[in-house]
Amino acid sequence: MTDSPNNLDTLRQRIDEIDNDILRLISARAECAKQVAEVKTKSDKGAVFYRPEREAQVLRRIMELNQGPLNSEEMARLFREIMSACLALEQPTKVAYLGPEGTFTQQAALKHFGASAVSMPMAAIDEVFREVEAGAVNYGVVPVENSTEGVVSHTLDSFMDSSIHICGEVVLRIHHHLLVADTTLRDKVSRVYSHPQSLAQCRKWLDAHYPRAERVPVSSNAEAAKMIKGEWHSAAIAGDMAAKLYGLEKVAEKIEDRPDNSTRFLIIGSQHVPMSGEDKTSIVVAMRNQPGALHDLLEPFHRHSIDLTRLETRPSRTGVWNYVFFIDFKGHVDEPRVAAVLEEVRLRASELKVLGSYPVGVL
Repeated sequence: MTDSPNNLDTLRQRIDEIDNDILRLISARAECAKQVAEVKTKSDKGAVFYRPEREAQVLRRIMELNQGPLNSEEMARLFREIMSACLALEQPTKVAYLGPEGTFTQQAALKHFGASAVSMPMAAIDEVFREVEAGAVNYGVVPVENSTEGVVSHTLDSFMDSSIHICGEVVLRIHHHLLVADTTLRDKVSRVYSHPQSLAQCRKWLDAHYPRAERVPVSSNAEAAKMIKGEWHSAAIAGDMAAKLYGLEKVAEKIEDRPDNSTRFLIIGSQHVPMSGEDKTSIVVAMRNQPGALHDLLEPFHRHSIDLTRLETRPSRTGVWNYVFFIDFKGHVDEPRVAAVLEEVRLRASELKVLGSYPVGVL
């Protein structure tokens, strides 16, 4: 096929026809979503509209059926936005996240819920938990671990005193950029603002390029981006969303020391999530302080061939030198073998709390 005007006109006409079909089908899907809402509301006034396991199943199916040329993740992202817009017709989803605007946590919230969700920034992780517990929002998004800097202790500690469940997870590739304002004198930068974890994740790059610059930790990368607007000698380390939100320019891109730098975020809510077919469970266990306690805790998982994906310890609040264990493993509490293991652990532990079973992150 040549690039003649006639051929281009034919292709453009074909694209218009396909766009018309896409528009018709999306509208039909949205109409179905409205009917689903009507059926749910008639049978249950307190019906839950967002179903994490159902969305995970749909996205996995789309990725399995995709034959290109768009890659499977890109196709799933497109469907995520369609699903987000359709869900908003049923009931707008309110999501609290660790703010302010422009943080990676907001980016994770948008990745998981789509742009049609109503996202609300909170000043601290415990505020996100409180908003969900109070019913002011449907869900919350909080960071739990980074591949470079490890666990976010504040999030784990918040679960110890909360009745909130984990409803999902999302993993976000973290790219840090050195940002400046239009008033910044680039050759005079003597101060770099960022969140403490971001400063740590870019330590080697800063040592090589700004060894004498003061590194100032602040509450969030977005806060850092906002602060440099009024300082001619300062720069910030933050991501794309903060750069766009505050109109900053990138001096250097992707300055994180590790190219695989990622952060895992948890979706918290009040609902029990049914099995999706590929699930993960999180528990917190307090063991009696005695020799072999950790072996007694882990042995049932090994015997039943259950794959542990994370094990963290935190100081217990009930006694000096006592610890609790946060454990993630593959499987769902409604599976018989998982239920059997948890019953064994419950008999050996002084306390066992299931934080939630939820779909393994799709995107």
